[in-house]
Amino acid sequence: MHFDAGGRHTDTGHLVVASALLFFVIASYAVLFSAFVPLTGISILDWLAKDTHYKYFAILIIPTTSYFVIANWVGWQYYRNS
Repeated sequence: MHFDAGGRHTDTGHLVVASALLFFVIASYAVLFSAFVPLTGISILDWLAKDTHYKYFAILIIPTTSYFVIANWVGWQYYRNS
């Protein structure tokens, strides 16, 4: 449990889960649902719906980067402990 300068309770775990869910919803809309629903009027979501190339790049860069970081860390641990 962590308290910030104002004495309020901040829970980092809830923030991480909420941001992951928000990313999942936006990514699901961009890749799957945008082809089946009309434009929303929100400029960023409409840009994702109209785009045919970069919406996949923006979504796939996160798991690709995560995989690279984890694989790099595991390789470094093998190197250090051999």
